[in-house]
Amino acid sequence: MASTALTHTSIGMISTEKVAVNWREIGMCKGTDPDVFFPLDEEDPADEAKSVCSQCPVSDGCLEHAIKAREPAGVWGGLTTRERRRLVRRRTRRDNR
Repeated sequence: MASTALTHTSIGMISTEKVAVNWREIGMCKGTDPDVFFPLDEEDPADEAKSVCSQCPVSDGCLEHAIKAREPAGVWGGLTTRERRRLVRRRTRRDNR
């Protein structure tokens, strides 16, 4: 599936070009212990996961996937489950105005 995506160049820069890429293949979380992204407690601020996501070139795509798929747990695109629920409620209120 061809789409416009962020890709890494040989010097570590990010460029936008037409490529066939799965955002999961270039996510900063790839290779990171999955437990980092799935806190045991909903009160856990998940700072380590958010730190990884904050540097990720595909965090927006990851977040949108989690929202569309209604991922029930974990940090996706830098937001916890609770934060994603809040975001969805805000978007719904905004869209219903």
